[in-house]
Amino acid sequence: MISRLWTKLGKSSPQKAEMPQLDKVPDHVAIIMDGNGRWAKDRGLPRIAGHHTGMKAINRVVRAADKLGVKYLTLYAFSTENWKRPKDEVDFLMRLPQQFLEIELEELIQKNVKVRMMGNKTDLPSYTIDAVEQAMEKTKDNTGLVLNFALNYGSRKEMIDAIKEIAGEVKDGHLSLEQIDEQLMGGKLLSSDLPDPDLLIRTSGELRLSNFMLWQLAYSELWFTDIYWPEFTEIHFQEAVLQYQRRKRRFGGL
Repeated sequence: MISRLWTKLGKSSPQKAEMPQLDKVPDHVAIIMDGNGRWAKDRGLPRIAGHHTGMKAINRVVRAADKLGVKYLTLYAFSTENWKRPKDEVDFLMRLPQQFLEIELEELIQKNVKVRMMGNKTDLPSYTIDAVEQAMEKTKDNTGLVLNFALNYGSRKEMIDAIKEIAGEVKDGHLSLEQIDEQLMGGKLLSSDLPDPDLLIRTSGELRLSNFMLWQLAYSELWFTDIYWPEFTEIHFQEAVLQYQRRKRRFGGL
């Protein structure tokens, strides 16, 4: 990939890229925003500086996705495993949604973006939840790009919770075993009102899913880049979409 080659050469990606075909843009793009800490370390900065700079990349990508006509953009903001990080870093990460929305919410409203969240709210601080819920309330009638934050999200827990709900319905006699299928399972997930991602992007060179949308990504196209998230630009986003457009999706067929 172009971005992988240029990163290995120690350079940023070219300033110009071929524009994707607007009639073949993926409906749903999901992104694992990775590399904030390593970006900061390479510059002799604290890890939180990388997370703060990463907020600017979110703004760039939301604009890029909206410009291309992407309908759904899911960002992996904080996983259920991220609680294992040092307390001061976790505390900073919990403040980021509030900071981001204070700065960007007005533009999101103007651009007709609808804010959504998937994840377990129980363990999140009240100020984090309040900021996200306020943004969701103010954008609930918007009809443009759906910006879905995966916050305190873990796919294994999501699936276990769905299985428990289904098992409970079977136990209570409201559901038979024969009624359990992919559609039913998908309807119990936190993304039940969203289509499965067409394209997954992961930054920073890591080649794994990290407990992110494991059910939903079954037939998604995957695109990895060595670029750290704070460096991710509209050009990189366009590269990913171009790679997606050049692939033939068979969904297990010929």
